[in-house]
Amino acid sequence: MNGSRTGARETSSPYVDFDRASWARLGENTPLPLTATELDRVRSLGDAVDLDEVREVYLPLSRLLTLHAQEGGRLYRAYRTFLGNTTARTPFVIGIAGSVSVGKSTTARLLRLLLARWPQHPRVELITTDGFLHPNAELERRGLMTRKGFPESYDRRALLRFVTEVKAGRSEVTAPVYSHLVYDVVDGERYTVHRPDILLLEGLNVLQPAAPTTDRRAALAVSDYIDFSVYVDAATVDIRRWYVERFLRLRETAFRDPDSYFRRYAALDEPAAIARAENIWAEINGPNLEQNIRPTRGRASLVLRKGSDHNVTGIRLRKV
Repeated sequence: MNGSRTGARETSSPYVDFDRASWARLGENTPLPLTATELDRVRSLGDAVDLDEVREVYLPLSRLLTLHAQEGGRLYRAYRTFLGNTTARTPFVIGIAGSVSVGKSTTARLLRLLLARWPQHPRVELITTDGFLHPNAELERRGLMTRKGFPESYDRRALLRFVTEVKAGRSEVTAPVYSHLVYDVVDGERYTVHRPDILLLEGLNVLQPAAPTTDRRAALAVSDYIDFSVYVDAATVDIRRWYVERFLRLRETAFRDPDSYFRRYAALDEPAAIARAENIWAEINGPNLEQNIRPTRGRASLVLRKGSDHNVTGIRLRKV
């Protein structure tokens, strides 16, 4: 890339760094196919993203992802000609990773909406890996309830099988459904993916490499099937503050629902709620971020860097 033309900063690293203004120019003259009402529907609690940020950050990103998906289509057609077969093209899989409370869910929902409005790929699906957590009863049996969200708390075989079947071109693939209200996998409920053009896979650990094996067989991980990956990043001190702020908002809203797993926290006064949130962060979410999630950042195709106000301030794109 020409740094003087785009404003991107060339370094000796495998990435090109953009500030927000230079990145925004990559989306100039592209209409914004999103309304304020639609943004309100996909924005997570506490996330400050507005239409300006969608226009300056996520619209250029959706354009870049569309280019990658199109190039994948051209490569598929070349392979089909070379191999002399008529196998249907498989979905383009985009992984979206990052910490709890960093805004990756909003990023995933926004990209789903924007990507589906590009004419090249109208069928875009989003799956979160929460559904592949072991049910609470199984986590309790294994002594893992205090490590929920850590890699070992997931049914990694089931998640890998799901992504493998999607990339194999199966016409229908199902995934379990998770309820944040009851804090558990919903027994018997499944979501069906019907061979989309693009599948967004959002979760804490989607960029994890394969776990070591005790034999010589080659191990596979979900990340091996991801065509492009986005890591949503911010300073730990900011993510921790956002987590506590979100906890306080939930104490006034969702925690008050009689069916909420966290109903007991609704009655806490503010100092007690802050203390509880900080304790959960210190014991679970903080260690998971430092030990498992952030180490996968370097595996991402693109990193969205957020400032203390929750807005994206810079973008790091892996060179091709």
